Amino acid sequence: MSAIGHYLEAAGLPTVQVSLIREHTASMKSPRALWVPYELGRPLGVPGDAAFQKRVLRAALSLLDRTDGPLIVDHDEEVPTGTVSAEGDGWTCPVSFPAPAGEETATASLKREIGGLKPWYELGLERRGRTTMGVSGLSIEAVADYVAAFAEQGLDALSPLPDLPVSEAFKRANDDLQAFYQEAATAQPGHGGGHADVLDWFWGQTEAGKQLLACRDKARETDDKRLRFIVNGLMVPRLAAAQLGI
Repeated sequence: MSAIGHYLEAAGLPTVQVSLIREHTASMKSPRALWVPYELGRPLGVPGDAAFQKRVLRAALSLLDRTDGPLIVDHDEEVPTGTVSAEGDGWTCPVSFPAPAGEETATASLKREIGGLKPWYELGLERRGRTTMGVSGLSIEAVADYVAAFAEQGLDALSPLPDLPVSEAFKRANDDLQAFYQEAATAQPGHGGGHADVLDWFWGQTEAGKQLLACRDKARETDDKRLRFIVNGLMVPRLAAAQLGI
């Protein structure tokens, strides 16, 4: 959006953007930007809260009067604690995961967890008629194989997408794994938890979250700058990173 803003400004059209990743906006020197401390995909903060969303929009539009850009203004209104969606009053994990057998491998543990979630994922797919999973072109089982291997071997793990750089192959596998879990979690009838609840469940209670954090540790040891950027800046949402202390 910052790049588009520069083109529009050159044509005489003032622009402003709502920024979710401050570092990107700063590096692109956006003409005008309002940085908000919200999760990716939720630039206006609270779903279904028109008053809250209007305050964010008005704060952004007020920057159109500024001519001292490039500039980034921080929006300091936090999402209210305890905010939940309108789909229900509370949330419970869609499936409980028994402790794995003592000799179970990381790959087997991850696949067992995915198997428990599959009915919920398929229910969500049937209800929504669409899915955000699929950017890798791999089955969820193949994604699990790669993530578990990467968590153990790092760059030595055999990539299932050999035509792509390792950083891109890993990013796509990560995106698909997180999409599968999120869509499975939110498909439970009566689901009423907010985004923070799903993040807490995924990163704090699932084998998938555990494996991705292990992947993060492996990637941070490499010289691949793009891969390190992905695991440090994109893989773990800010709210989850704060809860995990990373």
